Amino acid sequence: MLLTLTATVSASDEASAVSADQAMQMLVEGNERFASGNATHPHQSSLRLAEVTSGQHPFAIVVGCSDSRVPPEIIFDQGIGDLFIIRTAGQVLDDAAVASIEYAVEHLGVPLVAVLGHDSCGAVTAVVAGGDAPGHLGSLVEAIQPAVDEARAEVGEDQILNQSIDNNIFNIVQQIESSEPVLAEYVADGRLQVVGARYHLETGAVDFYE
Repeated sequence: MLLTLTATVSASDEASAVSADQAMQMLVEGNERFASGNATHPHQSSLRLAEVTSGQHPFAIVVGCSDSRVPPEIIFDQGIGDLFIIRTAGQVLDDAAVASIEYAVEHLGVPLVAVLGHDSCGAVTAVVAGGDAPGHLGSLVEAIQPAVDEARAEVGEDQILNQSIDNNIFNIVQQIESSEPVLAEYVADGRLQVVGARYHLETGAVDFYE
């Protein structure tokens, strides 16, 4: 189910003054500008460089894929200091990635995590295809495999990749929401919202999932 939001807030507001819903709307509006060809490229000036030398106030955390076609600052039309970003192949989270999220939530006061998957994800495609995974690639397969197994039980063969991509997003959302001891507490008391999202390569649009 896609979220429909109406609140509007300036991206220049500090994270402490921004709610999760407002942060979401800033991402939605930024992506609408990008996808429509009307990006404004905010916060990329020498003035912005000076503003962030004394500290950072990102309004959202984006957990995204390392795929070169999915750069969060560009597709959400944001600039320096706006987004706290963790990127790995397939959005897979290890301890260092979770710790990075914890840092942004606890010390920077970020109220929103968006788990950003995308069409034609190479990591998920490789797991669906199967075969050998040499070196450290095995850790990616292990993390993504449950999403693929769930898809095989849910849909027909022609829909397995598409469903696996969505399942992987949902599984990572749940992983973050249940991460003890820090993130689960912030979610439980309403200080943190975690949402799934999917970027469409052909259109540049992002769908947010409830």
